[in-house]
Amino acid sequence: MRLTSFTDYTLRTLLHLGSNPGRLVTIQEIADLHRISKNHLMKVVHELGRNGVIETIRGRNGGFRLAHKPEEINIGDVVRQSESDFYMAECFDPAGNPCGLVKDCALKGVLTKATAAYLAELDGHTLASLLPEPAPRDGSIPVTFHRKETAPA
Repeated sequence: MRLTSFTDYTLRTLLHLGSNPGRLVTIQEIADLHRISKNHLMKVVHELGRNGVIETIRGRNGGFRLAHKPEEINIGDVVRQSESDFYMAECFDPAGNPCGLVKDCALKGVLTKATAAYLAELDGHTLASLLPEPAPRDGSIPVTFHRKETAPA
């Protein structure tokens, strides 16, 4: 299964917003960060706003931010809203030309179960579960040491 670039940009936008809680973010900021088309991103932001996932504020100091807490935004729902279809093969498209094997083919059932499992996995995650852990509030900074590999002599 492969997600469209629209869904990829949708998820990147949400991850950025989730990492910047409460702050108004601009399309230009995300476009620059990910080196993606501002025009394409405008469509993503419009759709997220239309679906009520983000709130948009117009004007000179405007931007957009999450309309809900990250733990209330289900990734499976977001992917379903942003993908146009989940046709894994031609036989899934009701308007498509069915294959001559469709009468006795078990593949469609297997692919249907695989798609359901894929979406079920996404349903088990919220935006909050995909965000990095916040920094400790007690002022301590976690330190990780990595052993430097030395070349054999």
